[in-house]
Amino acid sequence: MSGNGEPLGDRVIRAVRAEEWPAVKELRLTALRDPVAHLAFVETYADAAAQADDFWRDRTARTAEGSEGAQQFIAEASDGRWTGSVTVLVEEPGTTDWTGTVVEHKQGHLVGVYVRPEDRGSGLTEVLFDAALDWSWAHGVERVRLFVHEENARAYRFYRKVGFEPSGLTVPLKDSDKRELELVLERG
Repeated sequence: MSGNGEPLGDRVIRAVRAEEWPAVKELRLTALRDPVAHLAFVETYADAAAQADDFWRDRTARTAEGSEGAQQFIAEASDGRWTGSVTVLVEEPGTTDWTGTVVEHKQGHLVGVYVRPEDRGSGLTEVLFDAALDWSWAHGVERVRLFVHEENARAYRFYRKVGFEPSGLTVPLKDSDKRELELVLERG
């Protein structure tokens, strides 16, 4: 049930292609309009919607099929509609991550997790994660991590259910007394 081109009912899980940037943009803007987007994403709808098409072309090209440093996986329904997505960013040892911390391990960083509301609870998120994890392990990462807003209980429960454990690292959110919690999954 995982990996590139694997079916889930009428869905196929696969990597995006560079020329699919308009669909990447549409799904991201949809995700940022979700009622819990403020808990799930650092980026706002207004900021993303203001980006020029070149931004979306470049963003998609960096995470498209065949990329070595990142990969975006989508769930595509038989009618061509994209119903979910997750992106893996590879972080190399010795680099500095978005928190200002030096990366100690070659690791995958899962970002942009989104499943349309009507497809939640169907097992789709698990299959997207399987594809992202399979790709990560195949690219030599030692662990995979993600961050979750401390008030995003639904996401936190899901991440724990699929094996992610709290690392103890917390990152304060800008202009807020809230935090993001790091969860990790070691290669097993």
